[in-house]
Amino acid sequence: MYLSEAILDFIEDIEVSRGRSPKTAENYNLYLERMIEFTGDIPVDKITFELSRKWRQWLNHYKNENGDSLAPITQNYHMIALRSFLKYLARRDIKSLAPEKIDLSKNIIKETSYLTPDEIERLLAAIKLNSEIGIRDRAILELLFSGGLRVSELCNIDRDRINLERREFMVRGKGRKDRPVFISKEAAARLREYLDIRHDREKPLFISFSTSNKHQVSRLTPRSVQRIVEKYARAAGITKHVSPHTLRHSFATDLLMNGADLRSVQAMLGHSNISTTQRYTHVTDPHLKEIHEKFHNKETS
Repeated sequence: MYLSEAILDFIEDIEVSRGRSPKTAENYNLYLERMIEFTGDIPVDKITFELSRKWRQWLNHYKNENGDSLAPITQNYHMIALRSFLKYLARRDIKSLAPEKIDLSKNIIKETSYLTPDEIERLLAAIKLNSEIGIRDRAILELLFSGGLRVSELCNIDRDRINLERREFMVRGKGRKDRPVFISKEAAARLREYLDIRHDREKPLFISFSTSNKHQVSRLTPRSVQRIVEKYARAAGITKHVSPHTLRHSFATDLLMNGADLRSVQAMLGHSNISTTQRYTHVTDPHLKEIHEKFHNKETS
């Protein structure tokens, strides 16, 4: 079996049989296509440890169409995709490199950027509420921050799933796992204001408003939400890179800094592994030091 054919089968398997998200399947396909770019469309039994080592070196010097290099963590994601692909081949008894031969970097920590309370206020205040789009966008940002949602989860919500009285609803996250989401009174009020201006019967909670045809609506895409967040970050004068995921990071950091335990934050974020949630602890270290200074380092009289 050749690499291109096996990759197609693998991507279908992880999306249909393994329940991975379309975004994960898309990323894995991109990463493995880069292997074909490096090796050519070779038979899978020609994948060797030496080949994987040289591919890792190639990725380290790789530049995309914009001339940007791959971050170390992104290079590691390529190796994770390769290992998952080799596991799939092994399950099907297709001869190739043993997946345990692929070494992953353990010491790479993805930078966790978050907004301070002041920056959150500035971001929300940058939205003008004198139009349908402004009212919608305020509801989007409030919901991202208040619920700690992934952007894909936000875009997939249908309006009939929202309970504004209870201020909670269910979302389907990674691995098709459902979890409850709780939102603040402010977020619920902004959502109610947004739904009151909707005069359509479309299912999606967040839709695009066509400027040329008021009756033409469609579900907002993650990329559209990304652009919305970036637009208001610029308007608020926030110089750091801000994305929908930044608001999710801000949600988690806010909870931890206000005393939430790690297990509860893990459940609210929908992380299957506590180690994923633990990356937020280094963000709160300065806060812990302040507490230590305030309550422990007292001079004895």
